[in-house]
Amino acid sequence: MPIASLNVQDRALKPIAEKILAGERLTFEDGVALYKSNDLLALGRLAHHVRDKLHGDRTYFNVNRHINPTNVCVASCKLCAFGRKPDAPGAYTMALEEAFRTAGENWTEAVTEFHIVGGLHPDLPFEYYTDLIRGLKDRFPDVHLKAFTAVEIAYYSHVTRLSIREILERLKNAGLGSLPGGGAEIFAPAVRRVICDHKIGAHTWLKVHRIAHEMGLHSTATMLYGHIESAEDRVDHLLQLRALQDHTGGFRAFIPLAFHPANTELGKLVPWPETTGFMDLKNIAASRLLLDNFPHIKAYWIMMTPRVAQIALRFGANDLDGTVVEEKIYHDAGAKTPQTTTRPQIIRLIQGAGLEPIERDTLYRPVVRTETSVTVQV
Repeated sequence: MPIASLNVQDRALKPIAEKILAGERLTFEDGVALYKSNDLLALGRLAHHVRDKLHGDRTYFNVNRHINPTNVCVASCKLCAFGRKPDAPGAYTMALEEAFRTAGENWTEAVTEFHIVGGLHPDLPFEYYTDLIRGLKDRFPDVHLKAFTAVEIAYYSHVTRLSIREILERLKNAGLGSLPGGGAEIFAPAVRRVICDHKIGAHTWLKVHRIAHEMGLHSTATMLYGHIESAEDRVDHLLQLRALQDHTGGFRAFIPLAFHPANTELGKLVPWPETTGFMDLKNIAASRLLLDNFPHIKAYWIMMTPRVAQIALRFGANDLDGTVVEEKIYHDAGAKTPQTTTRPQIIRLIQGAGLEPIERDTLYRPVVRTETSVTVQV
């Protein structure tokens, strides 16, 4: 692609565009320039160029279901509207049989993934989580279990005095398939002290994923944007992820997550605006350009609305996540998107963007459906 066809208006982007077209890795300074540029269309064209080289028109989604077994949490993160103290109104903890029933009810399409995250419960024994995974695997043997953020894994390690590796080994033996990428927020310590001072730091978050990758467990990674972080904080976050991926290769996808201020303590401190579509698309594009070793970038429609997520497929994203079903964490924080969508609706979004929908499993293996069967192409 000749650089002239990109129609780059921002002078600061032109040398970066030359590097991208030459396949060169971007630096920290390049990343900051991406975030500080308002030439959104040029950013989108550059990111789509990279996406097209990696995937062509192929655009992925899966049929998944979210399960949040408890919202009881010892942490009090200012960015969170989901967690509750044990005796607070709205606090809940599912009994195991309730969790198993929830996993299978009111959904007729063949789910290929359960996405399981919850609060840091002060009283549940670690066996609750291994029994949850084992029970789900026994009842739904063909469903991949993507469960427990690095924050949860580190908490289980803390309360049991088992190492992170031992915790992951016990969960893997029970049927755990991979880790979600939540809890990363922004790695910058000064920002974390304000938005999530009760959570593990960047070092521990990265350590959990490094150990998981060494054990053969894949994972995803996230970044929460649109609060008090700077452009430099975002770039630092992305480059730390890129460095770990260079070492392990275990991340399957990156998901930029827009901060929803409603019902959060952080949102109450100042009148916090929701992120704009402009900001959402810039984060998709910048992450695609900086994370050159990540195979997939997700446009998480729950956070950014289906319409903006559809546009993001032309700004570097190549995945729309999945059907989700009953998402709670971001809806407690004020997300107004539906809590679920259907397979045909996702396919229409992708085709409406002029792209080819590919149903996948958690590890991005194609899923083939017939009237009587669901087959994962290994």
